[in-house]
Amino acid sequence: MEADPEAKPEPDPAPAPEPESETEALVAPARPRMDPSAGPSLDLSTEPFSRHRCPMNTHQPTPPPAPARSPRPSSPVYLHGYAPHEARRLGDQADTLAALLHAGTAYPPGSRVLEAGCGVGAQTVHLVASSPGARIVAVDRAADSLAQARGRLNAQVPHAGDAVRWQCADLRRLPFSDASFDHVFVCFVLEHLAEPARVLAELRRVLRPGGTLTAIEGDHGSVVFHPDSPAARALVGHQIRLQAAAGGNALVGRELYALLRAAGYAEVDVRPRTVYADGSRPGLVDGFTRRTFIAMVESLRDEALAAGLTTPGGWDRGLADLRRAAEPGGSFHYTFFKAVAVAPHPGPERPAPHSATSVPSRARVPGSAGMQAKSLTPGASRAASLT
Repeated sequence: MEADPEAKPEPDPAPAPEPESETEALVAPARPRMDPSAGPSLDLSTEPFSRHRCPMNTHQPTPPPAPARSPRPSSPVYLHGYAPHEARRLGDQADTLAALLHAGTAYPPGSRVLEAGCGVGAQTVHLVASSPGARIVAVDRAADSLAQARGRLNAQVPHAGDAVRWQCADLRRLPFSDASFDHVFVCFVLEHLAEPARVLAELRRVLRPGGTLTAIEGDHGSVVFHPDSPAARALVGHQIRLQAAAGGNALVGRELYALLRAAGYAEVDVRPRTVYADGSRPGLVDGFTRRTFIAMVESLRDEALAAGLTTPGGWDRGLADLRRAAEPGGSFHYTFFKAVAVAPHPGPERPAPHSATSVPSRARVPGSAGMQAKSLTPGASRAASLT
């Protein structure tokens, strides 16, 4: 740090500045590591990882100038990366949860549908299957992901190759005219965005008045498992904080209503979609607990260690305990949130002219905007059963 020109000779060094963002907390050198034994509670804070300062030693020389601060990412950062194992995990998740998450969402033939943030096409496959004849445009900012999505659709639904148009674009600046689409579908995207409200406003721009937006997001704060373990809960907390540092929000599910209202949508309806897995539902234990959630946490080991969130031993203990939820006698619970909202008409609201099954009217669309809370539990209906 440079000396203050107004200071007396040989001043004590000033305290190091605190980070201005979660991202800086990840990259700033010489930060004190978190104490892995600091307590059993799941810390859902998105504050920087440490606010502690080391006591100043007036007998030490003035430290060198601090490195330039790293700003919060200006564009979305996908925390989990783009390796083949992540594409497989996304496919496992989509296939396991299709009956739960896509129930009540179907678009009529000829309707113009935008899938925002399609990624590797894990959800696109199910969107096409539930809406034959719809004219779907699938958008993502990563060309490699779009290529994988095209290959996935051709492999799983060969006859539907012409049903989707693939477009590489930034969700903050879509290359479409106003009111270009009848419906918008966005799934597991908002959690990765630094400015979800901005993206939702842009999606409303390209949605015709009276058209619907369907958004599905998870919430890691809803995780409950047995046997309980402070070490395993700490791992979930690490994931939440890493995602916050990358500019995202792993707790965004609970915020859907507020985000959609702030972005100008009307008739916002949000319902929980709950997953519960135990030994009586081996398909969910394998497809969701083990191959979706635990696999996601496993992939973040290097990032958590590099950020000083834990130690190798602490990580391994937590992961071993989390895996017990997928073993005999274990159980796992998670809640997704599904929202359906309408792009308002200018002036007094009027009924939507398109009689789509995705239009959120409780009289016309059971299970969509008038959707009941659904659950993948032992008492769930056959339509929602995945085992």
